[in-house]
Amino acid sequence: MVAPTGEQFTIAADGYEAVVVEGGGIRSLTHRGVEVLRGYPADERPAGGRGQVLVPWVNRVRDGAYAFDGQDLQLAISEPKTGNAIHGLVRWCSWRPLEVADDRVRLGYRLMAQTGYPWTLDVTADYAVAGGGLTITLTATNLAHSPAPFAAGMHPYLAVGAGRVDDVTLTVPAETRQLVDERSLPVGTAPVSWDHDFRTGRLIGSLELDDAYTDLIRGGDGLAVVRVEGQSSAVEMWLDDSFAWVQVFTGDTLERGARESLAVEPMTSPADAFNSGTDLVELEPGSTWSGRFGIRRA
Repeated sequence: MVAPTGEQFTIAADGYEAVVVEGGGIRSLTHRGVEVLRGYPADERPAGGRGQVLVPWVNRVRDGAYAFDGQDLQLAISEPKTGNAIHGLVRWCSWRPLEVADDRVRLGYRLMAQTGYPWTLDVTADYAVAGGGLTITLTATNLAHSPAPFAAGMHPYLAVGAGRVDDVTLTVPAETRQLVDERSLPVGTAPVSWDHDFRTGRLIGSLELDDAYTDLIRGGDGLAVVRVEGQSSAVEMWLDDSFAWVQVFTGDTLERGARESLAVEPMTSPADAFNSGTDLVELEPGSTWSGRFGIRRA
């Protein structure tokens, strides 16, 4: 028998242990037995995008339709309830191990040109644990003969202990929030208002979040740090400057585990960037994009 996410790769170092899956994502992360990521059992498939890689777009493409370089293109509608294409093309694929060590695993997947996305990409996801936590490096190389529209992200859920996100203090160092309509598609941006301003850290309370933030405030090392602090533990995610956006989701619409963990999603661009062009990467033939972020117990 094969697990729904395929082969399981366990890596460990300095008290951290992570399980990375052939299905292209991370299933669990702990530090000295304390849950850092809220994962899922080995005999289940990930729901709600849990721990999955988002390539070659993040979030949604309006109606699955977009135009690029003189082509009108149509993606499959993978979110029927909104009529959109969601979270890219690599979430349910079999990734191959390129390098496996006790503390690191690097997986690769070749995304073939297809209807709606006629470019071939080589994508890798490198997972490494050390005393500073888990570092994830995503790369993509355009193997096609023409520029390709591209965005990348990931969909981990940060653990908040045994409680609910209502009792979590959230810090998001961002000046701007994206505004969306009833289909979760962007209609504009605005400075963070009092109820969505998490720059100095505040309780989430009953607030329902599925919001993208940008204009991230970075330290001298160029990193932006999101912090989630529960009653018994705290988790931080850092993002390098490849990731200009971060989505925060309180999980209210999940069929199971609603408001029990907080999705914090590093993104290079916001929803519907294939149409708006906002922070969209145009990956030239033969060129490689790379971005890093990390997760640690604080």
